[in-house]
Amino acid sequence: MPFPTRTTTPEIELGSTFQPKFGADGLIPCITQDAATGEVLMFAFMNAESLEHTLRTRKATYWSRSRSKLWIKGEESGNVQRVQDLRTDCDQDVILLSVTQEGPANASCHNGFKSCFYRKLRDVDAAANQGDFSLETTAKPLFDPALVYKRKT
Repeated sequence: MPFPTRTTTPEIELGSTFQPKFGADGLIPCITQDAATGEVLMFAFMNAESLEHTLRTRKATYWSRSRSKLWIKGEESGNVQRVQDLRTDCDQDVILLSVTQEGPANASCHNGFKSCFYRKLRDVDAAANQGDFSLETTAKPLFDPALVYKRKT
């Protein structure tokens, strides 16, 4: 499915046609959130093929930069993301997916957490003033990745 050619700035920013802007590398950033809670689950990239696959199957599909291949979320773990809604930002260079997470752990992170954003900067002021960049884990893992993912040796 070829996506529409990008046109004028007013049409891109205020119009009614989806005209995704892929970068020079062929990728567009994608933020994925839980449809029920709004919690940000993960961030990944899509290319035209993965975006088309996502629209066609309603299964969140990304482009794995490290493996240089399509990555259907849940293909190994069983924790599939079913797309409920797709949005784009004002200049159509970022995608926002709202998904329902389905699977044995209902987790999106390959480290076993519900969200990839399971850590926070412990103290923003301490980071700014003393250079203390300590992280605090704010969630518990829902599964053991070593038991779920095949490891290549």
